Amino acid sequence: MKNWALNNKWTIAGVLLGAVAGYLYWQQIGCSSGTCMITSKWHNSTAYGALMGGLLFSMFKKEKHADKQ
Repeated sequence: MKNWALNNKWTIAGVLLGAVAGYLYWQQIGCSSGTCMITSKWHNSTAYGALMGGLLFSMFKKEKHADKQ
């Protein structure tokens, strides 16, 4: 488990940071009418932020390539 967490530290950081950003977006801006699919409820906004943060930060993960010679 420790090795998996170390290998995916950028993705984990992105998920956590995105979740916080999604929650803060809902809290500060949100959608007062309730018709917005993502920002009308805090759990939708938090989950969407976590997903986007994880996808964004996973781009920074270094892949290890084995040389086959």
